[in-house]
Amino acid sequence: MGPDTRRGEPGSARADRVRTAARLMSGWVALLWVLEIVDVATGNALDRFGIVPRVPSELVNIVPAAFIHFGFAHLVANTVPLLILGFLAALGGIRRFLAVCALIIVVGGLGVWLVSPAHSNTAGASGVVFGLFGFLVVSGFVERRPLGILVGVLVAAVWGASVLGGIAPAQSGVSWQGHLFGLMAGVAAAFLFRRREAGDDPPLL
Repeated sequence: MGPDTRRGEPGSARADRVRTAARLMSGWVALLWVLEIVDVATGNALDRFGIVPRVPSELVNIVPAAFIHFGFAHLVANTVPLLILGFLAALGGIRRFLAVCALIIVVGGLGVWLVSPAHSNTAGASGVVFGLFGFLVVSGFVERRPLGILVGVLVAAVWGASVLGGIAPAQSGVSWQGHLFGLMAGVAAAFLFRRREAGDDPPLL
């Protein structure tokens, strides 16, 4: 007798997707740490890939800015939430996850470029973190998945206060612009990339 697939994927396929999501996020976070080590070793040479607002040539830095940090303390603050939220989001399908992250990075970066203070330099993965937060909190409700709703509620309970603080304009030295636009992009992604067809990847969450 074969595995019962009437209610979704076989157990082996689900396990494969868990491993793939874990490898992807471990690799992503490892890349951020390698880049920061290189940045420190080269006298912060990579900081120039941050986003300086309203300078047309800086538009090319929208993507690389999401992978650069201003010191290890900055990177440490983003590491755990990115790892956990990214892993949870990636369980819903790698292709969709990559599309969600691409939208968050581009929209968040454009928001920084448009409305951040002149002559500032913005970089870091926190925009992605805020976007994944928004995506996870909303997507379960959009798709009417009980487990997804539960995950969204738990994510909101753990990180909700930090997210609200992170989009407050009063904070100095914090890119509330990147946080806000990343969050908005994540919420939009929950609607844009919701599952519509039976052939879509079945969710684990």
